[in-house]
Parts: sequence; C-alpha cells; structure tokens
Amino acid sequence: MKEALLCQGTQIQMAWTEFAVEVYPLRLQLLVTPKGDRSTIRISKKETIGELHRGACEIFHLNLEQVCIWDYYGHRKHALMNDMDKTLDDANIQMDQDILVEVLNNVNDTVVTDGTSIIDNGFADKEATSVLLEPSKSSLSIAGGLSANKIASKGYSAEQLQNQTLGYPSKESDNNFGNSGVSTRGTFGGLTGLLNLGNTCFMNSAIQCLVHTPEFARYFREDYHQEINWQNPLGMVGELALAFGELLRKLWAPGRTPVAPRPFKAKLARFAPQFSGYNQHDSQELLAFLLDGLHEDLNRVKHKPYVNSRDADGRPDEEVADEYWANHIARNDSIIVDVCQGQYKSTLVCPVCNKVSVTFDPFMYLSLPLQFATTRSMTITIFTCDGSALPSTCTITVPKQGRYRDLIQAVSNACSLKQTEEIKLVEACSVKHSDFLFLDDSFVSLSTIKDDDHLAAYKIQKSATGNVLLQLIHRRQEQETSDAQRWKPFGTPLISSLLCDDVIRSGVIQTIVQTMLTPLLKEGIEYSDDSDPSTSGMARDPSDHGSGEVDTNCASTSINKVLPKLPLQLVDESKTCIDLSAGDEKAINLSAMSHVVVYLDWTSKLLEKFNINYLENLPEVFKYGPITKKARTEPLSLYTCLEAFLREEPLVPEDMWYCPQCKEQRQASKKLDLWRLPEVLVIHLKRFSYSRSMKHKVETFVNFPIHDFDLTNYVADKRSSCSQLYELYALTNHYGGMGSGHYTAHIKLLDENKWYNFDDSHISPINEEDVKSAAAYVLFYRRAKSDTSGTSSAGSRRARDKTSYNSSGSQPN
Repeated sequence: MKEALLCQGTQIQMAWTEFAVEVYPLRLQLLVTPKGDRSTIRISKKETIGELHRGACEIFHLNLEQVCIWDYYGHRKHALMNDMDKTLDDANIQMDQDILVEVLNNVNDTVVTDGTSIIDNGFADKEATSVLLEPSKSSLSIAGGLSANKIASKGYSAEQLQNQTLGYPSKESDNNFGNSGVSTRGTFGGLTGLLNLGNTCFMNSAIQCLVHTPEFARYFREDYHQEINWQNPLGMVGELALAFGELLRKLWAPGRTPVAPRPFKAKLARFAPQFSGYNQHDSQELLAFLLDGLHEDLNRVKHKPYVNSRDADGRPDEEVADEYWANHIARNDSIIVDVCQGQYKSTLVCPVCNKVSVTFDPFMYLSLPLQFATTRSMTITIFTCDGSALPSTCTITVPKQGRYRDLIQAVSNACSLKQTEEIKLVEACSVKHSDFLFLDDSFVSLSTIKDDDHLAAYKIQKSATGNVLLQLIHRRQEQETSDAQRWKPFGTPLISSLLCDDVIRSGVIQTIVQTMLTPLLKEGIEYSDDSDPSTSGMARDPSDHGSGEVDTNCASTSINKVLPKLPLQLVDESKTCIDLSAGDEKAINLSAMSHVVVYLDWTSKLLEKFNINYLENLPEVFKYGPITKKARTEPLSLYTCLEAFLREEPLVPEDMWYCPQCKEQRQASKKLDLWRLPEVLVIHLKRFSYSRSMKHKVETFVNFPIHDFDLTNYVADKRSSCSQLYELYALTNHYGGMGSGHYTAHIKLLDENKWYNFDDSHISPINEEDVKSAAAYVLFYRRAKSDTSGTSSAGSRRARDKTSYNSSGSQPN
C-alpha cells in the first residue's frame, strides 16, 4: 500500500515543516448515478474535494464538467461536495462511506443542495421543473411548514434553499423567539428531525430534549460565543459548544428538512471516543457527558480559585449549605449551572463511633432506582418461643433489591412485634431444614435469597446485655443397616433466648423446651409417666432450679398438663454432651457461651404425641406453578422512586468511608436529602442494571406526573420562596432489550401546548395521555412559574445566588 506523506502544518517560529505519515488513508465507495457503476478509491483525508472529484472522473472516464459528487453517507444525500478546496477531513468524510457520483445529462443542468436536481429543459422562458432524486421524509412535514421539496418546486434559488436547509437563522425568526417559551407557529422551527447515521437514535433523542429546553434554545440562538472559555483545560476549547450551538440553530431554523448531525457527532467522538463508531449507546450517558462538556466549554470562570470546604462541625445546615454552594459557583458558573444544577445534603454516620459527617454536593440530574422501588413477595414461617401459637406462614412484600433489614422490618410489622421482642432471621440450608444459617448482617442484599430457599423467623425476647440463644435441634432414628440405627437431624430447629445469669439449671432448659413445643401437642393426649427410661421423670417448677432465671413469656408455668421429661442432650462449646434427661440436676455455666445447642431425640412414642409436620414442611420463599396466583401489580410512582433514592442506605464495601474519628475505613450509612432544586430537573430512571454475570433491563411502568410534580415535602431547605412544582416538557424513551432497542423522544412545544413524538427524522403529534409508557427513561421537568414575566429564570437564579453569597460575607478561600 502506498503511504501518503502529509504536511500537517508549519511552526511559526521554526525553520522546518512537520510531516506525518498517514498509514490508513480513506477507503471510499463510489456509486455512479444513473448508470449504477461502482468502484473503490483510496485517498488521504487531507486531500481536497477537488482531488476526489478528479479521481472519480478518471476511474469512470467522465467529463469533469458533467459530474458532481455528494456525501452519500448511509445512502442518503447529506451535502453537495462543491467546495473544491475543502479537505475531506474538514468535510467529515468517514472511512468506508459512500460517495455518490452524479452524472448530469447536460452541462447546463443545475444541482440544488437538498438532493434535488434542477434540470434545464431548454425552454425559452427558462422555467425550471423539480426532479426529486431521493424522496425525503420531510415531504410528510407536519405543522404547516414548507418542506424543501415545496420550496424547490416554487423556483427558489439555490442560495435561498441552502440557507433554509443549513438552518441559518433569520432576523425575523430571532425576533420571534419569545422570552417565555419557544415559538413554533407558522414557519418557525422546532419540528425538525435528525437523521439516524447508524444506531445514533440514542444521541438524537437526548439532543432533541436539550434543544427544546427553552433556556438552552434562547441561549444558543443569542451571542453565546462571548461566554466560550477557550482556555479551560477541562473543556474542549469551545468546539463542543460551537458544534452543539450550530446544530441547535439548524433544528430551530424554518423548514422541516431533517438535519444530519454528522459534524456534531464527529466533535463528540473526538472528545469522547466511547461514542465513536456506530454502536448503540446509553442515551443518559451521552446526556451526562454533553451537559458536563458544555458546562466546561461555557464556564464563565476563567481562573478557578482554590476553595476549602470545611466540615459542618455542628453548624446550622443553612450556613454550611450556602458556604458549599458559594464555593461551587466560585469555580463553576455557566448556563448549565444556572439551569440544571441543584444541591443535595449527604449525611454519613459511622457504624462504630457514630461520627456524623454532613456535606452538600451539587447534582446535574437525579438517578432514581427502580430496583429498590420495585418489590418482590417472600413467604416466611414465623415461630414463637413462648408457646402461645403454632408456627404460621405469611407472605410479605419487600424492596426487590432491599437488604436483610428490610425483610426483618417487614416481618416485625406483620407479626406485631413488641418493643421487648426482636426477630431472628434464619435460612434453612439443607433439604430437611436441619442445617440453618443466621441472617444477621442487616446490610446484605436480599438478592442473595433465592425463590427456592426456605426462611424462618423467630420472635424472641431481647436483652440490653445480649442474649444467649438456645438452639433446639430435632433428631430421630433412621435405619442405616440391618443391625444399626443412627440419630439424624430433621425438621426446622427452634430458637429461644435465655434471659438468665451466667449459670442455668438443666430443669430450666427442660421447661423452656416443653414450653416451645406446647403448640405442637396433639389434642386429647393424656400424659403420664412412661416406663421408657428416656421419657421417665417429671419436670419440676422452674423456681426449684436455683439461680437460673427465664423470662416469664419464654418459660410459662401455666401448662395445664404435666409433661414428661424430654430426652435432651446439651452440647457445650467444647463439644461435650450433657444429658439433661437424667434424674440429677445439673448446673450449666453460660458465661463463655454465645449460644446453647440442645438435641431433642424424638422416640417413636414421643412422635405420636406431637404434630411435627409443622417442623418439616417449610414453604419456599416463592413458588411458581399453575396454582400460583398472579400478584396484583401496583403502578410504581415516581414519588416512590424518589423516596427509594433518598432512603438511608449502607455504603457498598467497594465504597467505604474513611471515618476521621476512628481513623479507619468504615461501611457507613448514607442518607441523601434534596436541598436546592434547579430550574430544569432532569430525572434518570435506572432501568439498566449490570453485574458480572448478567445485564438486566427493568421494564416496570413508572407513573410519573406530567403536571404538578410537587417536591415541596422533599426539599429540606424550607427557606426557599421558589415554587417546588414542576411540569414535564420532554422525555426520552427506550424500547427493546439491553443489547439493542431504539430511542425516541416525546417533547412538548410550550407555546403550542402540544406534544410530539421525535423518532429520528420522523415527527408526529401525540396526545398527552400517550406520553406515559413503560419505555420512559430520562424525564425533563421545568419549574412551574408563578408569573408570566419575560425575565430569564436562570438569570434570576444566578442573581439570587450571587446576592446570597455576597450577603453572607464569607469568601471562598
């Protein structure tokens, strides 16, 4: 392959010229119309359009004067390539794209830049007729605007038509741009689509929402160039802002011809390589980068001062919040901050020393969880330790991505837990449930509990000094060989708490176990001493057993029938077995024990006296099947999602907090509160979740308000006199699954008070009731105004912020 040697530029103060070797020149597909010939050409991106024009004519043996070439990317005419001195790089020509070589029938034929050839038919009056080479969707233009096809057929000049299609604003359209909203009546713009360049619907939908944000539309149609920060090292030297501003002007220009956002995409890919190419991407990720990039390009602060954010140290929240915000706008001051940035309060609490840290941070958008707001049903068996009731099952509803503590709280509510009681949560691990695992860590995700698991919850007495747990394991004899028998565990263990001194008598344990088993006794059974030595002997009153004390709820003495002594064996922490059914009384030291394991050996006679099926058949957490009733799905409210976002949550282990008091990393609990809301509130519904093993999209329908989205009760700062009511004016939608799908936008033209669906280049009106769907992804809300004055709300906010900052008397360090 022949390599091209290119002159990249001349150093002004140097005596030589820099050169670079282009290893991969452009490979372009040439298509000839109307003959249909094809060929491929290799050419440097630094070559001019004139060189490409000459090369195409040489390949197909055509006359230079009878050939024009088109940027034919994606088999659509994007631009007539008639600037012969412009480089292919500047014309945004891409590798492997198509170039249309159009052969004119007559050297006097005229080519119009919208894809229409005006052919001179030789009539004396030079009347022109329009021949459309490629039909355009703009011919189906809505809202009464003139399409490019109609303009051409009326004989408009090529220059006039170019001004229309390129979106150059006229003085008339600029003057018609109202302060209170964006006008779209008559021939004014706002209903121009964006061509899909190949999986760019994610970009098109986000751009349309920003373009139809009135504050941005007004700003970029005015002389925003004076605010471009050319020196900001965090910005893109103003190129991103210029590209977006030019695209916005084209979309608001009169006419309905779809715009190809290729120059903007090229700039975007240059500064964000993750968006290069033509793969599908996340619309919200593009939006986040674009807002941040525009902010840096338009930051009015040319030299950022050093600021030192002090800890709250018990100071009033209002004082700390104003200080943090003043520090923020001292370094970040742009139209993006004016319109889209708010502030939230973040509270961290150390789980060890209870150190509280309060900070106030800015936000550009709110990412609301749907997984935490969506729910799952879980069936659990509840056991009591006081002998008052049989085990019972209940089905509770918990956050789908909640924690163990959410399940414990739901169970506590379901069984009307007293203040003196607590819940111990257990997962039965084996098939017969004899092995179990305490679910003690309240921060663990409920996703670790599967639908086919078996759960048990125990109501026990809680103690300020800590409980010693008694774990009762059931065993019965099973035949292993013809001669040998073995005691094997079965059923669900029972758990109780021992509220006693360091020493407990064996008789007390007997009484506690008998009490726990009382609800399982079969009705009408008479008890008497049995000749079987394993069941001989009577249980005595707990008061006869010395210093061991049990809670009256757990060791009730109001048993109507006298029970025989049960065959119990206690295993201490040294694995020593102590027979609790022997006649002599034993004192057991509990000082070194956190729990006591007692085995109950169920003889055949003992099994006849109890309903042990309650111990053997724990239901699954959730079971699918033909008899499973379909859960009634409640619509998920946007308020519920917001509450899930603001709820207190433990930090994930990968994001531990350094406690300044403990001097160690801690898994602190974090609580967010909204403090200051922006003029335009962007809400991202987190429909996509990622893990190492899977990707998942939440298809849940979220019932979001279109009007009167009231956040008054969610704003912690009560000083603000601004309305906390918001109106929806735009949203992006995602249809389909994780790896594919399609993005669209629903947008309300405020002056028309009408909703439209923006589906790439196609735009159609929709009813307001059709705006809501399960595809809603990013919502754009605008603060409802209490007056109709033409004052810019963003500008008023900046003035208030600066006044508040100056009046506080505290300058950033």
